[in-house]
Amino acid sequence: MIVGRVLFYVQHLQGVGHVHRAAHVANALAGSGLDVLLVSGGMPVPGLSLAGPTLCQLPPMVARAGNFKDLVTDAGLPIDLSWKATRRDELVRLAMDFQPNVAVTEAFPFGRHQLRFELLPLLEAMTAMTPRPVVVASVRDILQEGRKQERITETLETLNRFFDRVLVHGDPAFARLDETFPRVDEIACTIHYSGLVSGPPPSADDGLARAQREVLVSTGGGATRGERLLSAALDARPLTSVRDLTWRFLLGPNLPGVEAERLRRRSEKGVIIENNRSDFGELLAGCALSVSQAGYNTVCDILRASCRSVLIPYADLGETEQTFRAARMHEAGLAQMVNEDDLSPVALAAAIDAAMIAKSGNATLDLDGAAQSARLIMNWLAAA
Repeated sequence: MIVGRVLFYVQHLQGVGHVHRAAHVANALAGSGLDVLLVSGGMPVPGLSLAGPTLCQLPPMVARAGNFKDLVTDAGLPIDLSWKATRRDELVRLAMDFQPNVAVTEAFPFGRHQLRFELLPLLEAMTAMTPRPVVVASVRDILQEGRKQERITETLETLNRFFDRVLVHGDPAFARLDETFPRVDEIACTIHYSGLVSGPPPSADDGLARAQREVLVSTGGGATRGERLLSAALDARPLTSVRDLTWRFLLGPNLPGVEAERLRRRSEKGVIIENNRSDFGELLAGCALSVSQAGYNTVCDILRASCRSVLIPYADLGETEQTFRAARMHEAGLAQMVNEDDLSPVALAAAIDAAMIAKSGNATLDLDGAAQSARLIMNWLAAA
């Protein structure tokens, strides 16, 4: 078996989807016999499932709600030059002590441009190492559209200067990188698709049987608060053909306490309102229908569970990624879709009823992205 060391850098600024996807890939790498150092720059994530990788927590940095340019410490203090220098030095020191054979940056340079202050020095240090590690850009399949040309040029310059591979966590039959990132033909390094990075298949247990007749309403664990979706679903319930089923509402971590309490006060017979659960995959696998936003991880879980689904993509503040993903799911017959601007109890009820009479989605998409990422990285390590 090949023995090597992989440094995997991830920074989540508001939601936790990035770090959970990174954890799935890091687990697969460790399971392949590699020594994996997962370096996280966001707030610690309770319940993050790691089996094998070593987690190193940098001094946490987050972005204020709705503003990815407004970076603060975990104490809510503005990020200043001294703080940046301290964290940069710690990251570079970690990398030099670890001496990786492969270095992976999650999202960068396609995103996380705010982190150039530490990632460019990291990449420069990797370039100067002997032997030089294989440097990989790990990126999801669908990116935010509408970038300025100078930002795209900057991304290309960074890719072509430092990176050997681009690892796209998607199935090209569903979405290709060039659909949301222009000028792909100017990327000098090779582009590889891993398949979608999904969690492990849900286990069959009593939880599935209990969930068989439930409508599951969720907003994920990301940056969005989701109160509009949750409220619309409560109002839509009596208008649907599944009004007599149990409806389970999962409240995400960013929902304000006052909104959570308001929703709980509206609870009635047949309605369960609770916080997010670790067995979300099992609940999906047994539910009658899922109503959710269209984040990467949630959609991967829906595809893994092959359940009926209604997607309401988050589209505030010019966000395009979830709308693109939800539209693809709808076009493929894998979900019904209600645009956020069109969301109302009547519109949501109509989509729910349409989903219930449609066939449940049995996607043929590749959901083995974590294991395939590990196989690709092992191959690159062997060829280095």
